[in-house]
Amino acid sequence: LMDEGVAQLFTLDLNGRKVIGTVGALQYEVIQYRLEHEYGAKCSYEPLNVYKACWIEPDNPKSEEFKEFLRVKQKFMAKDKHDQLVFLADSSFSLQMTQQKYPNIKFHFTSEY
Repeated sequence: LMDEGVAQLFTLDLNGRKVIGTVGALQYEVIQYRLEHEYGAKCSYEPLNVYKACWIEPDNPKSEEFKEFLRVKQKFMAKDKHDQLVFLADSSFSLQMTQQKYPNIKFHFTSEY
């Protein structure tokens, strides 16, 4: 299902938990239906408070700024299926404040940056 572009799979850095991201809530019902009817696998889902997924590109991955970002935002960090770092912003305000605080980190809104 992930390869079809229905959703993105993220693994949280903090605890290894798998998180499925979609554009809209209806996609979760589609995934749940298809898992049950095409693969015989029942599932349940619960919403997370995520505003937007941002693929991270630091100007300097070894900089103190980037190390601080990773430490401070640890609970919002994940990796995608290609092992790319993703920041899961919980609100528009949080994303704006983070972008202002860390100007040497680029925040991309698609994985094909």
